[in-house]
Amino acid sequence: MRPLRALVARPDVAIAHVFRKPPYGGSNQFLIALRGELERRGIRVAANLVARRTQACVINSYVFDERALRRMLHPGCRVVHRLDGPLSVYRGFDNGTDEYLSRVNLELADVTVFQSRYSLDACRALGLEFREPRVIPNAVDSAIFHPPAARAPLDGRPVRLVATSWSDNPNKGAATLARLEELLDPSRFELTFVGRSQVSFRRIHVVPPVPSKRVAELLREHDAFVMPSRHESCSNALLEALACGLPAAYVASGGNAELVGEAGIPFADDEDAVAAVERLADELEKRRARISIPALEEVTDHYLEAMGL
Repeated sequence: MRPLRALVARPDVAIAHVFRKPPYGGSNQFLIALRGELERRGIRVAANLVARRTQACVINSYVFDERALRRMLHPGCRVVHRLDGPLSVYRGFDNGTDEYLSRVNLELADVTVFQSRYSLDACRALGLEFREPRVIPNAVDSAIFHPPAARAPLDGRPVRLVATSWSDNPNKGAATLARLEELLDPSRFELTFVGRSQVSFRRIHVVPPVPSKRVAELLREHDAFVMPSRHESCSNALLEALACGLPAAYVASGGNAELVGEAGIPFADDEDAVAAVERLADELEKRRARISIPALEEVTDHYLEAMGL
């Protein structure tokens, strides 16, 4: 993995983000994929470095050095501010970050990218203002996240469910998974959790955080995805599962429905989750056939348009 400041002396595009080695959060995963696609197109990309020839800079939420960026920016560099949230809703408390992001956005950005219509509308409902907002969803690297060549037939075996999360935030839905563990028929369902959780499970098979390629392999070994996370703007975990051909039982919250469409079954609360999973199992192939997610190439085109390139 490249260091914080990528060794590109004269980048065309800068990405202001603290890149982390996977496994890490969804924004990190998406920006790694976006950087890779830009470079495949011959565009020179640097992390946290704006040079004289740099034509555009993508700022990721608040995960950047504001003072350093202000020193580097120049009038010829178009600034695209990538946002999600509202963070006060996602975190469950308001420490002023949403207002800070609005202020920085109006001072620095030329255009704002929200990852979902939910996120844009929810921020507007709080009275927050942003420069030229538009919606561009995330996407995943199809070289890593793709369906298997063939699937093991059910043939009376249990339906293999999987959930993933790199955060132990309670809104990620570990309590919902624990409720499913308690209520689902173990002769019909097996449930695997990949990632971090503060909840201890009894029957759920737990896999600690693993690199992206292993995540994709695990997803392809399963039949369906469980998405219990609330207030997500545009979940990369959900996109990765859909890209691997897994229809989803998902909590009707945030931008989840925008990603899943007809490729899954929503539920309102923990008690509804069991019925949603059971219905999904009954409609597995029907729902799988309806998976439709944005391609990384298409999403990159939209980012380049936002950058004016």
